[in-house]
Amino acid sequence: MRRKLAAGNWKMNGTGNALSELAELAKHVSPGDAETLICPPATLLFPACEKMRGTPIAIGAQDCHSEDAGAYTGDTSAPMIADTGASYVIVGHSERRDAYAETDATVAAKTRAAWRAGLTAIICIGESGDDREADKTLDIIANQLAGSVPDNATGENTVIAYEPIWAIGTGKVPSLDQIIEVHDFIRARLIERFGQETANAIRLLYGGSVKPSNAAEIFTAENVDGALVGGASLKAADFAPIIKALSQA
Repeated sequence: MRRKLAAGNWKMNGTGNALSELAELAKHVSPGDAETLICPPATLLFPACEKMRGTPIAIGAQDCHSEDAGAYTGDTSAPMIADTGASYVIVGHSERRDAYAETDATVAAKTRAAWRAGLTAIICIGESGDDREADKTLDIIANQLAGSVPDNATGENTVIAYEPIWAIGTGKVPSLDQIIEVHDFIRARLIERFGQETANAIRLLYGGSVKPSNAAEIFTAENVDGALVGGASLKAADFAPIIKALSQA
């Protein structure tokens, strides 16, 4: 049985005083709820891990380099992330693919780096608005799955997050049927590649303007195992209802 996962991506938001939101969120999350993860900026990884020690809330990073060490000024390696106490890392977010021209091969290399460091990789995939309009969504998803997810993916080291680019931060949300179509397609492709047992253990998250008002409906989909949440994860008052909706799904 796949454990539900509510993951919050703070993006480039938050300084030290934002840690108070973590403390507030911890008051609303119990061990029996869906697994809860917050991915704050790199500057907050260590203090966030320290603050959440002994709570049900896990901490992850938003990106990592594909190499374990080297002359890569300004970058953060997966071993460095693991050293803070974090247990997850997001790779291949559409903002990284777009603004930094990250390819599927780059994402796969970062995923392997995460695995080497003992981190669980949340691999992001998703189509643009133009792709959706051109009816290319499933082709894009198939190609990104094939190129971004390395061999040896398991339910322990990999989570897949479907984030339609046109829905991220826009307030636009695909219909439930559209979400179901893509998530069912992803599951089927994983089964073809990795076999039933392994594929069924890999959690599939939906991301893209998830809010307390629409979370419960999204979580009714069989192959939606949770959410990757952006803006609504910044405040405990907004994220806690999403976690509760997922826990009750």
